[in-house]
Amino acid sequence: MNANAPGITLFETAIGLCGISWSERGITGVQLPAAREDLTWARLRRRTRGARELPAPPYVATAINGITALLSGEDADLSTIELDLTGIEPFDRRVAEVAREIPAGETLTYGEIASRIGAPGEARDVGAALGRNRFPIIVPCHRVVAANGKLGGFSAPGGTRTKLRLLEIERRAHGSAPALFEGDGLAA
Repeated sequence: MNANAPGITLFETAIGLCGISWSERGITGVQLPAAREDLTWARLRRRTRGARELPAPPYVATAINGITALLSGEDADLSTIELDLTGIEPFDRRVAEVAREIPAGETLTYGEIASRIGAPGEARDVGAALGRNRFPIIVPCHRVVAANGKLGGFSAPGGTRTKLRLLEIERRAHGSAPALFEGDGLAA
């Protein structure tokens, strides 16, 4: 069996059952937990047509281990995980590059990312690009927030509650409590 054949698999994390897909060029997608296992499978399969359920080859197992560690509150650097960016527009790639540089437990605003990629004033376009993010956690779109101190949107299952949960896991791991969430109605 070709270890680099396009594949998909599910894996257990501290926030539930996640999914991952890959090709010979790298990770093609990550699926955060849905309400039920069959929905997680369905979303993963819909985004990765033609991939088969396979055992994770070593580079995918490394990605899974990193994602699992980060979601357990451990310090894990996911910046070296190779991504297959086939079909992703240049603007979205630049947004993803900047998002991958945001350290765990920290945030940037949509506007700050727009400025960093040379597109000041295009915060909404940055938000749209992150909404199309195929690699949540690896491309940490949950670390991008609105300029008004609110969380902003989050297209993963659970929406902004999931975004807040991910940020809280990282905040606890890094011993910081961002003032960003005070008064937003979401903090526990």
